[in-house]
Amino acid sequence: MTITQQPRRTRRTHSEAFKRSLIEACGEPGASVAGVALANGINANQLRRWMRERGIEPPELSCMPLRVAASEPMSGFVPVQLPRSLDAPLRLELRKGAAVVTVEWPASSAAECGAWLREWLG
Repeated sequence: MTITQQPRRTRRTHSEAFKRSLIEACGEPGASVAGVALANGINANQLRRWMRERGIEPPELSCMPLRVAASEPMSGFVPVQLPRSLDAPLRLELRKGAAVVTVEWPASSAAECGAWLREWLG
């Protein structure tokens, strides 16, 4: 009968300087405890514990409210006028299976290009 022994998990130890550097990084503008912890390969709860042990209260886990000026419109779509150049062609590189087709189509007949493309991809 063979008995296999499972490898024992060993605790990682971190220097005080390492812990302090991560705690300081959490105080930087835009930094989060979870982000700092993830970037350094530790659990965010561990980093929060180190902060509490040193009398530093971890930041709240809430979202900051957005401020919207009352005079701004609340529209999700903003139309933008682009200069229309009828001289520049539409250039498409299409791949279907092993076939590769490059098409140049006049921009003035973009609707016809769309119809052809729908039929070709069909």
